[in-house]
Amino acid sequence: VQLVESGGGSVQAGGSLTLSCVASGGTIGRYCMGWFRQIPDREREGVAAVYTDGGGPYYADSVKGRFTITHDDASNTLTLQMNSLKPEDSAMYYCAASPKSSMGWVLGSARYHLWGQGTQVTVS
Repeated sequence: VQLVESGGGSVQAGGSLTLSCVASGGTIGRYCMGWFRQIPDREREGVAAVYTDGGGPYYADSVKGRFTITHDDASNTLTLQMNSLKPEDSAMYYCAASPKSSMGWVLGSARYHLWGQGTQVTVS
C-alpha cells in the first residue's frame, strides 16, 4: 500500500486548503491515519489523526477549531480541511498510517510505519 498526498499550495493568511491522501495498491483496514507536518530542522509534528473504524478524531492544540480530519472508506481517502490558515501553518504535510493495534500516541510519528511523500503548504 502506498499513500499519495495532494492539495498543497500557497494561500494567504485566513484562507483555506484541503489536503487529500489516497491509499493505493491495497486496502487500508482497521488503521489509525494521521496528518503530520514538518519544517526544516524541526521534528515532525502531529496535526490530526483518526481511526478508520470511527475512533477519534484527535487534534493538536494548535489546529483545534480550524482543521478537520475525515476518512472515507469507500474511496480509501483521508482528508484534512484547513481553515483560517496562519503563516505558522506553513510546512510540508505528510499523511501516515499504522495498524489500529500499533502502540504509541496517535499524534506521535514513532507510531506510524507507512508515510506519503508529502505536500507543501505555504501561508503568507
